[in-house]
Amino acid sequence: AFNKSLSPSPGAMSQAVAKEIPQEQGEGGSRRSSWGLLVTAGVGGTLVALYAVATPFVTPALRKVCLPFVPATAAQIQNVLKMLENRSGSLVDIGSGDGRIVIAAAKKGFQAVGYELNPWLVWYSRYRAWRDGVHQNTKFYISDLWKVSFSRYTNVVVFGVPQMMPQLEKKLEDELECNARIIACRFPFPCWIPDHTTGEGIDTVWAYDLKRSRGCETKSLEITPETES
Repeated sequence: AFNKSLSPSPGAMSQAVAKEIPQEQGEGGSRRSSWGLLVTAGVGGTLVALYAVATPFVTPALRKVCLPFVPATAAQIQNVLKMLENRSGSLVDIGSGDGRIVIAAAKKGFQAVGYELNPWLVWYSRYRAWRDGVHQNTKFYISDLWKVSFSRYTNVVVFGVPQMMPQLEKKLEDELECNARIIACRFPFPCWIPDHTTGEGIDTVWAYDLKRSRGCETKSLEITPETES
């Protein structure tokens, strides 16, 4: 005879299946939710990392005047070095970007310094200087160019934009000594007359000897020694 006690009734089987199905669906939904969170976190983290690394290289840093980072071309670097021939003393690159002008000048024997507001570019510049073996002759500072005095430098390189050149011209004229040479790339200063020009198009470089712009030579001739009465 068939033992009814060992065979569940159809109603009991239906209830058991009904209880199992939601449980399986709940576990599957939970697993899918967990994977979704992991994928979202991974994609979000990757985007944040890419933004942190790439943004400083393609967008303007926070400056008084918008000064975007545009790497110097090989021709521009060579034109700058040409304007530095027969020059000595300290050199500063205002808005040094990724440090390529500073590093090139250091390879020519200058004690070269770069000022850049963007910390990512400064750290990258330091790495490049170390990689190229000139880290002992270079320094890079995270600083706003409008808050720095350039009075101790005799060679100044500027990659500027037209909006900042008039104010920067006045700042440098007030701070620099008469023996300073200022080299402007891409855009000239509005009032000074360049003493030397080389290159063409976006690679044009203008050099200004401050002693002529100020008339220092004329002033020195006008000064006569006092005579004893």
